[in-house]
Amino acid sequence: MAAAWRSNLGKHVREIRIHLCQKSQSSQGVRDFLEKYYIGIKKENPKVPILVRECSGIQPKMYARYDHGKENSVQLNNMSGDSVLQAMEKLVTSGSL
Repeated sequence: MAAAWRSNLGKHVREIRIHLCQKSQSSQGVRDFLEKYYIGIKKENPKVPILVRECSGIQPKMYARYDHGKENSVQLNNMSGDSVLQAMEKLVTSGSL
């Protein structure tokens, strides 16, 4: 069963952006996260934009945009797919405080 924050992204954020490199080792966990979790999260939150941006040679990073234009980000270098999910939870829920 999905955590409450995963099924209610719209209550916490207006948008999620994920930047990664298609080939670098430092982005492998982000690619694993996308393969394992993206479809489920997107199905549970069809109206929340979850943007995935690939660019060669960049460091992986996730951004969350909240109400009133507030934005936070987290570096995802060399994380596992599950660690990226944990980082997403912290990023998503930190803006709702």
